[in-house]
Amino acid sequence: MRVGVITFPGTLDDVDAARAVTYAGGEAVSLWHADADLKGVDAVIVPGGFSYGDYLRCGAIARFAPVMQEVVTAAKGGMPVLGICNGFQILCEAHLLPGALTRNDKLHFVCRDQWLKVENTSTAWTTRYDDGAEILVPLKSGEGGYQADQATLDELEGEGRVVFRYVGDNPNGSRNNIAGITSANGRVVGLMPHPEHAIDALTGPTDDGLGMFFSLIDSAVKA
Repeated sequence: MRVGVITFPGTLDDVDAARAVTYAGGEAVSLWHADADLKGVDAVIVPGGFSYGDYLRCGAIARFAPVMQEVVTAAKGGMPVLGICNGFQILCEAHLLPGALTRNDKLHFVCRDQWLKVENTSTAWTTRYDDGAEILVPLKSGEGGYQADQATLDELEGEGRVVFRYVGDNPNGSRNNIAGITSANGRVVGLMPHPEHAIDALTGPTDDGLGMFFSLIDSAVKA
């Protein structure tokens, strides 16, 4: 399976995301923000960092990049897309996912290993997990508070579209302790914590994040 990993000016975690894809048995393909070309990939990861320096608003400029126009079209056609941290912000700005990410409620950058509860195991990125499983992955963000109006929250909760929820104290003020959500068809997932930094217990707190990338490879095999 060929998985595209986008690089924007200010992206930090593209190499880590590509490494995670390789660990899971896929082929990582580099995608450049200024190229309107997905190079025939089967899925796309929008990685973390500070795209365009987070000027204006996190993800607000990146959503207009030529490559993102192709991602939006492909996602609407059913291609699996994963947005991590800044990638989650970009997917919300591009309206592939509802809501927005705002400044952490305590106004501090949060960098710590964070427990998450897996709430939805039917997406293209989470089938390897058990319902209710708790996983430990790094969280590192200054604008990670997930916000949405009550109607949107009710829709996400009612349709089972909350994918990950923070366990323990809420690290950033996210409503309903939401750490990650999915599109209605389960193909697009965004989360604030970093599964790509938890793929090997030697270098991360655990290898719990690897399940997301194995899930994607599994979806290709089943297809």
